[in-house]
Amino acid sequence: MSIRAKLALLVVLPLVLLGGALPILSSIQHKELINAADDQVEDAERAFVAEMEDDLADLNLAARIIATHDKTERAMRDGSVKEALDVAKIFASLYPRLDVTLATRDGRVLGDVGPTDTPDHLSKMSGVGALDGNEERHMLLAQGCALPETHAPPSQAVLAPIGRIGWVLACEPLDTGYLENVSDKLSLELAFVAENGREVSSTVHYPHEISVRANSGTSVLESHDKVWATQRFRLNHRDVYRATPLDVIAVVDVTKTSASVHRHLHIMIGLLILIAAVAVGFGARVAGVMSKGLMRIIDAFQKLAQNEYVHVDTIHTKDEIELLAIGFNQMVEGLQERDKLRTTFGKYMTESVLQHLLNGKVELGGETLTVTVLFSDIRSFTTISEAMEAHALVALLNEYFTEMVSIVMNHGGVVDKYIGDAIMAIFGAPVPTEHDATNAVRAAVEMRASLVRLNERLEARGIQPLRTGIGIHTGDVVAGNIGSEQRMEYTVIGDPVNVASRLESNTKDLGVNVLVSATTYELTKDVIEARPVRELTVKGRAEPIMTYEVLGLRIDQ
Repeated sequence: MSIRAKLALLVVLPLVLLGGALPILSSIQHKELINAADDQVEDAERAFVAEMEDDLADLNLAARIIATHDKTERAMRDGSVKEALDVAKIFASLYPRLDVTLATRDGRVLGDVGPTDTPDHLSKMSGVGALDGNEERHMLLAQGCALPETHAPPSQAVLAPIGRIGWVLACEPLDTGYLENVSDKLSLELAFVAENGREVSSTVHYPHEISVRANSGTSVLESHDKVWATQRFRLNHRDVYRATPLDVIAVVDVTKTSASVHRHLHIMIGLLILIAAVAVGFGARVAGVMSKGLMRIIDAFQKLAQNEYVHVDTIHTKDEIELLAIGFNQMVEGLQERDKLRTTFGKYMTESVLQHLLNGKVELGGETLTVTVLFSDIRSFTTISEAMEAHALVALLNEYFTEMVSIVMNHGGVVDKYIGDAIMAIFGAPVPTEHDATNAVRAAVEMRASLVRLNERLEARGIQPLRTGIGIHTGDVVAGNIGSEQRMEYTVIGDPVNVASRLESNTKDLGVNVLVSATTYELTKDVIEARPVRELTVKGRAEPIMTYEVLGLRIDQ
């Protein structure tokens, strides 16, 4: 896919995201509507239940007063039902919708007060149950206190004992009048629904088509031109409604709330579409400029891959694309210059030296540096080589050099050259440090330890162990380019090189492994354990050199 296509896709992406965001926003708004409705209907549910409990408490008080009144019990004992009903009539005058029924202990109805025709026996009222015990009972009567064939609405009722001689049944029908009264107080529409889904009673303006769609919990339903928040819940106050369970559906008109939520949603969608349109237009323009600039840089990179150095034409975007073009041109100029340097210095062997040369920190004519020179040589290598096949010998040398050179490099040294089986390493060129002598001695000690481990492996393979000698000397040398126009190398020359080589060659005669000059010893005596050996007269030098054998590093180092 081209960069232009990708940028175009990037521009179109907001539209795709917008398409995906709209359902999410709609869901969020709907959820907000549900939450708002949920608060309303839950408040309505709590208020309705509280209202019913208050009515039940009034009903309970009435039944208890009638049942415990002296006149009621005395009249019942004397068989004067009329006098017993006089107390009930007092409450009937206060609560016109109240039904009060007096019955014998076995449930036979003696008389009633109220607007409902009562059956002749309490057992005919669905929900009364067995007439045993001597405690008040709160009940929900499926058809209230009415005759079974009347299809009357349910009633909440209280059955209270009159001593041990009879019962008082106080009923309040949960009919339309009751629901309308509650509706006026709570500003909601209500319906009682039986288990089979049939509406038992409801308020006048209750939307009946919602009953079959209302599920348990809160839901938002539309009916004609209105939106209703519904809450369907089961009446469950103590044991009152256990016998005949009823569901209550409370509905609240949330049409205005729904309209407000949808209006906000439409405004948000409109703003998102407007923002997306502006983003697409601006993005298309930016994408075009970016694509053009990037294509120029890509073309230049392709030519660079073919070793064709070109500059990118000026791109005036005032952003990262312009900076990228400027950086590319600077990179090309740097590569051109580096190629020239590599052509000049590519004949040098050591990569670290070459890199230093490319950085322009070494003069072509050479420079005087104080360095520490280390020579390491395998003793009696001629005898070893005569006993080994050529390929095995080369493999042995490679294994040995790999171990030793790695140590030299880890301590900041540079392998100047290999002289047969000997290694010449320099510490301090081309970049001198104040720890060059110490690094050289540390490297020598580690080389001896590594040789022990190497010999263990060689002996395990049946190969004669190697013995080496190391000589180290510190002094001033000339570091620079040696050779011809066709072949040059970076190296050091001077008396310290010769001295280090002579020290190494004397290690065998002196019976030591690592031999350092007094100059190197003075620079490293704080970090090494050493013993003086003797003065050596080195060929080419008038004055003898005091030498020391390195026994190891100090414990605190």
